[in-house]
Amino acid sequence: MIKKILAPLAFSPYAEGILRFAADLAKAFGAQLAVVNVINERDLEAVRKITAFGYKVDTEHYLQTLIQERRDELSKLLARVGLDEEAVDFHFEVGNPAEKLLQLVVKENFDAVVMGVKNRDIRTLFTGSVAERVFQRCPVTVISYRDEDISAHLRKRIERHME
Repeated sequence: MIKKILAPLAFSPYAEGILRFAADLAKAFGAQLAVVNVINERDLEAVRKITAFGYKVDTEHYLQTLIQERRDELSKLLARVGLDEEAVDFHFEVGNPAEKLLQLVVKENFDAVVMGVKNRDIRTLFTGSVAERVFQRCPVTVISYRDEDISAHLRKRIERHME
């Protein structure tokens, strides 16, 4: 039985669809919904490198500003989807996105993960690199969300091979 669902959001153009789908799924199962955003450690490392070259960039201030911007974006997303902020648990993590997601799944005992897919390069044609690693290693069910555009693109690819 699915009691806890995790929806990782990177605030991409797919975020609203992922959140809406995860919320509908949570409602259908009577499950608790949690959203997580992982700030990639590589981004913070880049800020640290800039600081090392003498530029005045405060890594902690950058991180707090980024978190506030993402909180604001989440509030807007929740409003568009029609979810009360109190009804959704929200987590911020910093580190390797795939590792942090997998650790959160285990630590918080999630039963399912709803993730989006991206087309970045040939190695991850059907899923993003983070999604690919989560799909391969996650100990719980991972549901791959596809919006209408991605779905249509994938259907066309399959149809071409059917002829």
